[in-house]
Amino acid sequence: MSEEKTNADVAALPFEAAMKELEGIVARLERGDVPLEESIAIYTRGEALKARCDALLKQAEARIERITLGADGKPTGATLLDVEN
Repeated sequence: MSEEKTNADVAALPFEAAMKELEGIVARLERGDVPLEESIAIYTRGEALKARCDALLKQAEARIERITLGADGKPTGATLLDVEN
């Protein structure tokens, strides 16, 4: 599998699929029964999957909104959540 194909494939994965595959890779590497060359290949794919998950989480954080309440305690609207504070 070429690196370009790997990256294109990973870029299309939804968060849950990328995380599930990453967990599978970690489990295989932890068992230690994977040949060296395959270990390197799946480790590289794992790095791409981790980057995909990180990017998707950052996108989700950017979309999270905080509900604003009026003096009467009822929702008045929403503003983007300031994840830095």
